[in-house]
Amino acid sequence: MMEKRVAIIGAGISGLLACKHAASNGYDPIVFEAQDKVGGLWNQTNETTRLQNVKETFQFSDFAWPTSVEDVFPHNKQLLEYLQSYADKFELLRYIRFNSEVVSIDYVGVSDDEMLTWDLWGGGGGAFGSSAASNGGGRWILKVFDTQNQTIKEYEAEFVVVCIGRFSGLANIPEFPPESGPEIFSGKVLHSMEYSAMDNASAAELIKGKKVAIIGSGKSAIDIAFECANANENKNPCTVIQRTTHWMYTPSIAYLGFNRFSELMVHKPGEGLFSSMLATSLSPLRWAVSKMIESYLKYKLPLKKYDMIPKQSFFQEASSCQILFLPEKFYDKVEDKSIILKKSNKFISFCKEGLIIDGDENNPVKVDIVIFATGYKGEEKLKNLFSSPTFQTYIEGSPSSTIPLYRQIVHPRIPQLAIIGYSESLANLYTFEMRCKWLSFFLDGAFNLPSIKEMEKDIQEWDKYMKKYSGNGKFRRACIGGVHIYYNDQLCRDIGCNPRRKKGCFAELFQPYGPADYVGLAPGQV
Repeated sequence: MMEKRVAIIGAGISGLLACKHAASNGYDPIVFEAQDKVGGLWNQTNETTRLQNVKETFQFSDFAWPTSVEDVFPHNKQLLEYLQSYADKFELLRYIRFNSEVVSIDYVGVSDDEMLTWDLWGGGGGAFGSSAASNGGGRWILKVFDTQNQTIKEYEAEFVVVCIGRFSGLANIPEFPPESGPEIFSGKVLHSMEYSAMDNASAAELIKGKKVAIIGSGKSAIDIAFECANANENKNPCTVIQRTTHWMYTPSIAYLGFNRFSELMVHKPGEGLFSSMLATSLSPLRWAVSKMIESYLKYKLPLKKYDMIPKQSFFQEASSCQILFLPEKFYDKVEDKSIILKKSNKFISFCKEGLIIDGDENNPVKVDIVIFATGYKGEEKLKNLFSSPTFQTYIEGSPSSTIPLYRQIVHPRIPQLAIIGYSESLANLYTFEMRCKWLSFFLDGAFNLPSIKEMEKDIQEWDKYMKKYSGNGKFRRACIGGVHIYYNDQLCRDIGCNPRRKKGCFAELFQPYGPADYVGLAPGQV
């Protein structure tokens, strides 16, 4: 085992988990992190950013939040301290090479033609490929850029774990026709990635006394708008321009959907006849629960007044991981006009003074700064990591389907590599830890993968599920939010342990599932 080299790309949440579980299995992993500290994306979040989950559902199963953190939804600084403490507790820093950006990975030792003849992943179904492959099997060559010395060095590994996430690195900025883009605007234009990368003092100086417009409807747009409103109040209001509105939830509904009963109402990938019939019969209840939540949110928040009622149901938005936690007193800022909410039904263009919405040139939004909170090109970032055009094509998949990952972890035709952190859930740390536990047992030889054809068939089943339930056509996000317990059941069965983690039928159906339920997973565990 010790001869097998495991390389991990990224030291965010998923990278730390992958490192901890690989090390606990006797490997000596090497972790490459482009930044100079752990935390990944959380090093690039705004001062006001808080968790989307209550902390009990967003914690390591073997390392609880310190009692000093009393907030129900900890903020970014508290989370970074928590992640650093986790790295210290399990002595992970010795495995991490900071300021080391992996610019490409290349699989060598096995030809594309030979891989096409394989019936099993890697030729044998195991983590490290088949010894029958030419030259004794394949390996990965990683080119790593040292950001301090400005040099590139190559490393070899028998297995690579990609933990680069999807919400960082490559900014998604809309394209504009000639003479209607940022080039004609007299003010400053930046992406939320650039804003969030600033230290607090620099960000405050940038927005102080300025009229800011934010284009976007996700979590970063809401958080930046809240910061701008706190800095400038209604003297220089912040304008948020959205094309698609999302359901924004409150602490009182944070635990909904985390029990097994809620998943009985959903058709699941690869389900049996009884499960399918049950989901069909309970579909009216699912609709009623979604409407009940929507009615509650419309009662608690002035959504109708500001034309912020989403077109998609709460259930559809949750199933595609598009719901977001609302900052406390956000709508107070809207009420006092520190934040102005606007809808764009068609298009946005620039003018010298600011922005023109839906072609209304007579009423431009006059601003000093425009911030694009329009997300990231996560698929392109992942694709660009591979040197092989063949692997780039594999990982990209089809625009009309989800990213083709078995168990949301491995591609059936890319051997000796796992991807942790691309597919989403409603509690990412919890899900990433389950995936890393599964991966650790796979690396240890506790089980092999099924045939390539069987894996591809399973991927198609998940693709159908995500298309059926995802809101706004966002199935490529590969969100397992609506069936996270069912998903964990599959991981448990692969490992060879009992997926039923509660004591008693009532608890099994109605108590929320969380990280503590999966402590000490092991083959044969009942």
